Amino acid sequence: MSMSEELVLADPQVTADLRTFVVRARAADDGAVRLQAVGTVLAAYVCVLRPRALGEGTPTVLGMRTMPLAVPAVLDTAVALASVTDRLARMGETETVFPVPPTTVTESWTGIGAPRSGWERGGDVPFRLLEQAAHRGIREVAALVPASSGAPAVNAARGTVWGQRLPETAAVIPAGAAFAALTLGFLPGDSTGAEGAAAVFHSGRWTRLSMPRGHVLIRSAAVLG
Repeated sequence: MSMSEELVLADPQVTADLRTFVVRARAADDGAVRLQAVGTVLAAYVCVLRPRALGEGTPTVLGMRTMPLAVPAVLDTAVALASVTDRLARMGETETVFPVPPTTVTESWTGIGAPRSGWERGGDVPFRLLEQAAHRGIREVAALVPASSGAPAVNAARGTVWGQRLPETAAVIPAGAAFAALTLGFLPGDSTGAEGAAAVFHSGRWTRLSMPRGHVLIRSAAVLG
């Protein structure tokens, strides 16, 4: 079956949502986005955190949003976030036809897709806890990394901080999941005092935090105590 060369998004709001998602993703890791379309549903995956060196403690943390399509499509491709941003920027505010970038990219995380089924419910994580953990981690990384530090020092600091287990949770979830939820805009606007929680699911080596605005997927790795 041939892959779709364009996606017809359900309405202009979906176009705006996709634009916001990729802009936020580029701020975290200006790499790739994996676009998977089956029928009238588009799933867009981005990588927020990943290990950069052997033995590094940084977990693999992906963000995922599903969006409705007006026309059924078949697609599974990984393309540069920059190319998606460029095409969305050229679309008018009311346009919904998104031309899929023809040039694909290869990144290690795009080949380890999370399962689509077989997830088991595993509790909840309050939004306030996720936001608190994300902001605390951002401060800790900044404190560990002097302004003149090179990439190895930055990666080591990120691994140390974001690989730590979230406190007050029964499930083993790295703090990097909280960072992804905050960075990608999946948390409520003021979740410090907001009620509600992310639902936790497990499937094999994967853990998923599901929120109304999107999902955070974590591939298990060494989590520090």
